[in-house]
Amino acid sequence: MSTTTNTEPRITHIRASTGWASVSIRELWLYREVVFFLAWRDIKVRYKQTIFGSAWALFQPVLSMIIFTIIFSRIAKLPSDGIPYPIFSYAALVPWTFFANSVGKASGSLVGGGSILKQIYFPRLAMPISAVLGNTLDFALSFIVLLALMAYYGIAPTINTLWLPLLLLLALSTALGVSLVLAAMMVQFRDVKHAVPFMIQAWMYATPVVYPLSMITDPFWRSVYALNPMVGVVEGFRWALLGTENAPGPSILISVAVSLTLLITGAYYFKRMERTFADVV
Repeated sequence: MSTTTNTEPRITHIRASTGWASVSIRELWLYREVVFFLAWRDIKVRYKQTIFGSAWALFQPVLSMIIFTIIFSRIAKLPSDGIPYPIFSYAALVPWTFFANSVGKASGSLVGGGSILKQIYFPRLAMPISAVLGNTLDFALSFIVLLALMAYYGIAPTINTLWLPLLLLLALSTALGVSLVLAAMMVQFRDVKHAVPFMIQAWMYATPVVYPLSMITDPFWRSVYALNPMVGVVEGFRWALLGTENAPGPSILISVAVSLTLLITGAYYFKRMERTFADVV
């Protein structure tokens, strides 16, 4: 009695999507190891052959804090809601630096990984997602310094600290939504590469990083200001950690709505343009 086994290889046909393709969360989950591998690769490459290693993640926010304290506190005399200006600015720089670096790296992830795109198949969304996740280590290191500054200035955490994971999630979704649009656009138009640093710099001054939200007193303009999702993130960090009186309030709902809109539309636009990436990049 003989038995036969089917030794034919399994063949998977990959076809380019047409129209407005849906975003497959299931596919991303199946390729989750690729996402984490790319994120780990970015971290290793970032600090490879450096003298200070991951300490470079601290230099940007710390140096910015020193410069902002000299210029905006000592010279411009901007208020800081009764909080020492160094920690007032640093508490905002921690989430802002995470957002800015995430957008800067993720927006160029497709162009930088063009050789991989042409060789193997995996969900292209994995590249900008991994670039954003790769910055969480830098965020963690900067956050440890923030806790040290709080101890130095005698500021104790409050129950509001429990909101920090949700505020970080808001920053992450905003960064990813913006990055998906910019990454897809950069494949087609390399001018985006030069526009991104200017956009991030302008965005910072449209966010209460160097000045408090209390300077905007009109309720209408506060609501308009909340259309910038990073306003809720930055003020939320100060409120949760430093005990400022500017609680996010109802305006945070506006920031959340805008962030989700950016994320959803960015994901669909990315999927729309995905079929041309390998040919154009």
